[in-house]
Amino acid sequence: MLDVLSTMLVILAYGLIIVNVLAVITVIFLERRDVGATWAWVLILYFVPLIGFLIYLFFGRLLKKTNFYHVEQTEQQEQSRRVALQLTELDKHETQQRHPAIVRYDQLIRMNLVSNDALLSFKNEVVILSDGEQKFNRMMTDIVNAEHEINIQYYIIQKDSLGQALIAALTNKAKQGIKVRLLYDAVGSRDLKRSDFKELMKHDGEVYAFFPPTIGLINFRLNNRNHRKSCIVDGKIGYIGGFNVGTEYLGIDEKFGYWRDTHFRLEGEVVHDQLDRFILDWNQASDSYTPKNTFYYGAHSIEQELPMQIVTSGPDSKTEHLKNLLIKMISSAKYSIYIQSPYFIPDTSYMDACKMALLSGVEIRIMIPNKPDHPFVYWATTAAAGELIDYGAKIYTYEPGFLHAKTIVVDREIASVGTTNIDARSFRLNFEMNSIVYDRHVAEELARLFEADCLVCEQLTAEKYAERSRFVKFKESISRLLSPIL
Repeated sequence: MLDVLSTMLVILAYGLIIVNVLAVITVIFLERRDVGATWAWVLILYFVPLIGFLIYLFFGRLLKKTNFYHVEQTEQQEQSRRVALQLTELDKHETQQRHPAIVRYDQLIRMNLVSNDALLSFKNEVVILSDGEQKFNRMMTDIVNAEHEINIQYYIIQKDSLGQALIAALTNKAKQGIKVRLLYDAVGSRDLKRSDFKELMKHDGEVYAFFPPTIGLINFRLNNRNHRKSCIVDGKIGYIGGFNVGTEYLGIDEKFGYWRDTHFRLEGEVVHDQLDRFILDWNQASDSYTPKNTFYYGAHSIEQELPMQIVTSGPDSKTEHLKNLLIKMISSAKYSIYIQSPYFIPDTSYMDACKMALLSGVEIRIMIPNKPDHPFVYWATTAAAGELIDYGAKIYTYEPGFLHAKTIVVDREIASVGTTNIDARSFRLNFEMNSIVYDRHVAEELARLFEADCLVCEQLTAEKYAERSRFVKFKESISRLLSPIL
C-alpha cells in the first residue's frame, strides 16, 4: 500500500513539474509579453510551482489578438473609410484650419487614428464633474429625461443605495418603453446577480456581464476586466471618467473619506464615437449580435468647435494604445504636465518619457493618494514617484480622502480624462477608454482643478522620501519586483 502511495506521489510530483515547465515555455516562447512581466511570471512559476501555475491559469493567460470583437464587414469598411478620409484631410492640412490646437498636435491625432481608429470630432461640449454627488445627480437627471435609449456600462455597480437607485431609474425608463442596455464587469461587480435585474428585464431591458464565470464560480478571465465607465443617453449625451457606481464614490465611506474623481459629461459628435465603442463591448458580451443601425444615434445642436477623440485599449489590442497616447502627450509637452492617478506604476518607457521631459525643463506635477486601497500597488506607486523626485518632479499626496481621478493636462492646452490608471493592468490587461480634448479652455479648467487640489495635498519632497523606514523601503522593493503584473 505504501509503495503504491509513494508511486502515485512521485507521478503527481513529476506531473506538476511537467505542467510547470510547459507553463514557463508558454510564457517565454509562445506569448509575446513585456520582458518585465515575463520574468515576474517565470519567478512565480519557479518558486511556487503548484500555486504559481494556478495563479497563472486564472491571472496570467493572454487574450487572443484577432477577431475578438464581432464586427460586420460593411461596418468595418465604413469605419476604415472614415479613418482614411480624416487622414487624407490631415495630409492636405484641411483639418488644421478648423482649430489652432490641431496644428501642434497633428502627430498625436494621426497616431490615434492609425492605431485605434479614433476619429476626430469637432462639434462638442464638455462639462467637468469632479464631485460624486454632482456627477450622479446630473447623470440621473439625464437618465430620467431620456426619450429613446440608454446604453450604460460600469466596472463596478455596488448593491448599495446608489446602485439600487440606478437600477430603479433604468427600470422605470424601461417601463416607459425606453430601450435600456446595461453592461457590467463580472469581477468588478461580482456581487450582482441576474435576479437583481429581474424587473428591468421583465420590461425588455437587456443586461449582460462582461466575461462571466466559465463554470459555476470559476472564471478563467479573472485578470481581464472591463474597466470602462460609460453612460450614453439618447445617443447625444455621454459620461466618461473615473467614477464607478457606489456610495463610496459619493465620499461618504469612512474608510476612504472624500472621494476625489473626475468625469466628463459630453454632448455632440464625440458621443457617437463613444457609442461605437460601447457597441463593440455589447456585442462581445451579449448572446446575439445587434447591428449598429439598431442603436439610436441622436442629433445635437452643438455649434462650437471643440476637437476630441475617444481612444480605447485592451488585452485584445496588438499595441498598447492608451499607454502610447499618454507617452506621446508627455513627449509633446514644452512647459508643464499635470498628472493625477490613484496607481502610478509606470513601465520603463513611460518613466523614460517623464525623465526626458524633466531633463528638458518641463515641469511635471504628479498627484497620488495618501493612503492605499491595495497595499502592493501603493508601495509600488511611492517607489516610482520617489524615483522621479530625483529628476525634479513635484509629487503631491492627496490628504482629504482618496484620489481616484485619471487625468493628464499638457501645457494647459490639451487633456485626457478616462478610466486608465498608470500601471500594467490598465496598459495591457484591462479594457479601458479615455477621451482626449484638444481645447485650451477645458485644459485650463482641469489645470485649475489640479492646482486647487494641491492646496489640500502634502508635497513629497526628496527629504521626506529619504526619511522612510527600512521596512517601507523593503515593501517598495518587493512591490517593484511585482509591478509588471500588479
